[in-house]
Amino acid sequence: MKGFKALTPIAEAQRVIINAAAHKPAAGRVPTPQSVGLYAAEDVVAPVDVPPFDRAAFDGYAVRSADTLGASRTNPITLKKTGKVVTGGEYQGALGPGEAVEIATGAPLPRGADAVVPYEEAADRGDYIEVYRPVPQYYYVSRRGEDVTAGEVVLKRGRRIKPWDVGVLASLGIREVSVYRVRAALISTGSELVELEEAPPPPGRIINSTRHVITALLRDMGVEVSYMGIVPDDEEKIRNAVSKALSSHDIVITTGGVSVGEPDYVVKAVARLKPEVLIHGIAARPGRPNSAAVVNGKPVVMLSGFPVASIVGFEVFVKPIILHMVGAREEPAPVVKATLTRRVTTPINVRSFVRVRVVRRDGRLYAEPLAVTGSGVLSTLTRGNGLLIIPENREGYDEGEEVEVLLLGPVEG
Repeated sequence: MKGFKALTPIAEAQRVIINAAAHKPAAGRVPTPQSVGLYAAEDVVAPVDVPPFDRAAFDGYAVRSADTLGASRTNPITLKKTGKVVTGGEYQGALGPGEAVEIATGAPLPRGADAVVPYEEAADRGDYIEVYRPVPQYYYVSRRGEDVTAGEVVLKRGRRIKPWDVGVLASLGIREVSVYRVRAALISTGSELVELEEAPPPPGRIINSTRHVITALLRDMGVEVSYMGIVPDDEEKIRNAVSKALSSHDIVITTGGVSVGEPDYVVKAVARLKPEVLIHGIAARPGRPNSAAVVNGKPVVMLSGFPVASIVGFEVFVKPIILHMVGAREEPAPVVKATLTRRVTTPINVRSFVRVRVVRRDGRLYAEPLAVTGSGVLSTLTRGNGLLIIPENREGYDEGEEVEVLLLGPVEG
């Protein structure tokens, strides 16, 4: 913790920043098929029933259930066939006593009918059918409004729209939906950086890989990303870049220039914008340099330039802030219990994020730590498939101890 006056606990840092971030992103309407992955900006109410009519749930015969009372294999009930209705068609007229209409799955039930006898429970005798068992009312009938009832809220504000949500909206005839358009500005800082397009980098320079990690994480959340380029290690230039980005974006994210082990240009530059709150350094390992501020209600998240540390900062600050902006809840992540293959020691009062490899052996799951330290060892996230989060009140876990692991990929073995 050398150089930091104090490290703010993660829960407190999140609470302070989120409470101060009063800005809300604008909403806009998009075609329903293009809304997948975005967040609903308003409740969507069903304008009609789905299905819009009683329909057959099985191929067979539409009947009046009362006409089938007492039917059996030894004493079948005989009903007169009066027609046929196929999917997409409609039976003209009404079904009378002692009558049956051949019907296909999905076809609307004729007026007067209240049940369907499947082919397997009847026999076709030409002009009439024999029914071999009694059927109750609405037997093999999909009722009107059974799926969705008119007036029902089918999509709540803040819900991230899933592929099946699109199907429901389409079934209701809803062509457009109002969604939040979260606009994020991403600024890379560091005179040592070169872009991927300039690879291989000259001696002493490194590829700006963190830019692509954060961009991918933002896009995975359905956020529109504007990359503002690399700004050199110059406090005035960084301040101007952040100020400009704030004028047209909902959240500004910077990478690099936040650690006290390097000139912390970014934190000083943001401090000159007179933020309502500013947090420099969090109790996380890796990721303690990650910082955040709120300027005129808009969040500015200052991430470490090291890839793994920046991912931790994204999970701590960026994701919760964006979810708060759109009124959404964090989606549950897959967690498994596994046996630790070797001891992991971490500092007390710091939340530690340990990359692990989860493997299955002899029907049991094991977690192999890949790197206890190293905020820039990005390859451990691709070689591993899980994250062991050690809370602030623990100094680690012993070998052989059962731990909970957040899965980032499929289990090996």
